[in-house]
Amino acid sequence: MTGVEQLPEPVPYPFGEPVGLDLHPTYHELLASGALLRVRMPFGEPAWLVTRQADIKVVLGDPRFSRARAIGAQEPRVMPVRQRPGTILALDPPEHTRLRRAVARAFTARRTETLRQRATEVVGELLDELQKQGPPADLVPSFALPLPVIIICELLGVPYADWDRFRQWSDLVMSAGAVPRDRAVAALEELGEYLAGLAGQRRVAPADDLISALMHAADVEDRLTVAEAVGLSSGVLVAGYETTANEIANFCYLLLTSPDHHRQLRQRPELIGPAVEEMLRFVPHRAHAAFARVATEDVELGGVLIRAGEAVLPALIAADRDPTAFTEPDTLDFHRTDNSHLAFGYGPHHCLGAQLARMELQVAIGGLLARFPDLALAVPAEDVPWRTGMVARGPRQLPVTW
Repeated sequence: MTGVEQLPEPVPYPFGEPVGLDLHPTYHELLASGALLRVRMPFGEPAWLVTRQADIKVVLGDPRFSRARAIGAQEPRVMPVRQRPGTILALDPPEHTRLRRAVARAFTARRTETLRQRATEVVGELLDELQKQGPPADLVPSFALPLPVIIICELLGVPYADWDRFRQWSDLVMSAGAVPRDRAVAALEELGEYLAGLAGQRRVAPADDLISALMHAADVEDRLTVAEAVGLSSGVLVAGYETTANEIANFCYLLLTSPDHHRQLRQRPELIGPAVEEMLRFVPHRAHAAFARVATEDVELGGVLIRAGEAVLPALIAADRDPTAFTEPDTLDFHRTDNSHLAFGYGPHHCLGAQLARMELQVAIGGLLARFPDLALAVPAEDVPWRTGMVARGPRQLPVTW
């Protein structure tokens, strides 16, 4: 057992800038031992880093670990921008449940299936343009980014013509210390003002979109404040495209550097569903651990006594390589039968857009390989440039040919 008086000296975290889709060796060491590691963050107080899946499920699902208690100047984090109190990512039930219900109807399985046809149309149009332009092409701006941006813009009611603006704001907000804090905070303010302007327009002229529904919930049903409606819109906009766009590019890179798996999907397109699930498990889509919790009482976790008031940091990027949860976790296996990954989180904060992201990934990867079965990298794999200094990981460019 470890008590407050015996807290070990925290080690610097992150362990280093991610290299491609590799998981840092330290995570493998922690997974093998099951140990919790005391880490010192770039911002906020130290925290216990948790890697094993069973322990992370406790952190994310047990009410003794509070997300709301972690919020504030001392929140352990890699981002300079603090999560704002009262937003959906900063609350515990029942307040979190109230906000989640207000937006959940836009992301039901039925709603997602109605969007599948639209996503298929968008993929077809993007691939038509790629084919027209001819190789070589950069899949990031021409394919991976536009699909989720178009879908989330239409769902929310945000003009697609403005996406260059909110992409810049999003990149600044999602920086892991790569830009000064004041620039990141200013970008968050500007994004909020932009969406508040759209919300004001919907009050006057409602439309069939999520912003209108949220404003109706605020103005008519009295289930939200206007600030909460704008905050939800901001969260859905950024989360609705950022991760999915990176994952489309990550999955393409993974397939183009793994000829056997590329061949499997070309020959057996019906594998696209389990293949996407396996790539979601295998690819550490975040650069670092995030979204700390604080223990509200003493809790034993991984052989360590976490004292009330201490912070814990769930490393979801490591959990899905846990040898106690998966057979041969470092092997990419499209025929894996039990794939209970945590790519979309766990517990009350499980990703609202999980079904939408799954659908977009299936449509994007399936459509791309069907249209260009001979797709290949146009540069050596080691020459593909990667995003740095960001919360999410993914190729900055992905040059391909066919």
